[in-house]
Amino acid sequence: MAFDVPPGYRALKDADVAAYLAGVPAVANQLGGRSADWKVREVGDGNLNFVFVVEGPAGGVVLKQALPYLRLVGESWPLPLRRAFFEHQALITEARVAPQHVPEVFHFDETLALTVMAYLSPHIILRKGLIRGIVYPNLADHMATFMAETLFATSDLGQPAAAKKKQMALFCDNIELCRITEDLVFTDPWRLADGNRWTSPQLDATAAAVRSDGPWKRAAQEFKLKFLGEAQALIHGDLHSGSIMVTESDSRAIDPEFAFYGPMGFDVGALIGNLYLAFFSQSGHETRPGDRDRYRDWILQTVEAVWTLFDGRFRALWNKAHGGDVFMPDLFSSGPDQAAFDAAQDAYMRRLFVDSLGFGGCKMTRRILGLAHVEDMESIADPERRAGCEQRALRLARTLMVDGATFTDIKAVSEAARALQREAARVPA
Repeated sequence: MAFDVPPGYRALKDADVAAYLAGVPAVANQLGGRSADWKVREVGDGNLNFVFVVEGPAGGVVLKQALPYLRLVGESWPLPLRRAFFEHQALITEARVAPQHVPEVFHFDETLALTVMAYLSPHIILRKGLIRGIVYPNLADHMATFMAETLFATSDLGQPAAAKKKQMALFCDNIELCRITEDLVFTDPWRLADGNRWTSPQLDATAAAVRSDGPWKRAAQEFKLKFLGEAQALIHGDLHSGSIMVTESDSRAIDPEFAFYGPMGFDVGALIGNLYLAFFSQSGHETRPGDRDRYRDWILQTVEAVWTLFDGRFRALWNKAHGGDVFMPDLFSSGPDQAAFDAAQDAYMRRLFVDSLGFGGCKMTRRILGLAHVEDMESIADPERRAGCEQRALRLARTLMVDGATFTDIKAVSEAARALQREAARVPA
């Protein structure tokens, strides 16, 4: 199949990588020594790209190269190489306000659609740590900060309208990756679509019921409308537990190639939804029932802390670092004015909370009934146990999407998750 690639593009192989990087002084200095001694290995286990880790005497880097097709599916699903450009732009934008929570970028090559960035070591993918039952005490703090800083800075509250419009125009061209989200997250799980799969036959009836559930289907389309039409801020666009690298003391968001100006709740919901998936998957990873009760509690405490800290930090930025053309501080200087401002801020954050729950439910649903699943569930060998975990996750997902506005706060959502888990274990509430 012929792909639309720029002159000079080629997909690098292991043998090409060292020679290429030797010609980039900033990267060669980062690695140190002779290129002949550098160790190169391809580690890409994602859905879209080649990812090479290169290690030298002085340090390591990661080279990520886009392919002109969706790696998960193959050459039958073409994708534009320009997604690498949007990822680079997003990384640079994020680094301006939250450099401690993204990888440092050393080099970008638009022709080869590749980015060279810091090799994060001894970090691992958050999802793998959640499967192993590892506690990350700083995760909520770090990710709440990352989201608050990046979303506020690129919103109408954090920057002038003219600057935002210029950035929106740039990212509006990330059409194909947005289309993947539009279809895979908001539409395909509620219809018979090519690539859909689920734990069969255990979830066959459930999948059919979802496809005929009018209120759930309507909710999915309402959130799709928000995704299509609410350009609130530059969002990461794929902030799940497979796009965060962690140690116990450090957390970094990676892979923002789906970035565009969209609803802020999509990023917050993606993280929250994936943490709930991890919560429900624990039953499939414990040796005996109850072995991971304490870890389940930690996951829910982390979800609560993510929202609570994000809410507080976003409000603090709004109050002290306002840079936009709406809700300007000098409009609300007197006592009565301040009360009106506080009410408006509360209403804004309440809408964002409900959006985050709903988008989280969308992400949970697609990871169980759609094309690309999550290792949290897929690594559960027993299909009966896996299906049970997925059933509980789907029940919460529906509630978050259809009835999210009924939750008073994030602790109430945690209690709903616990109730589903107790029901499965037949433990009285």
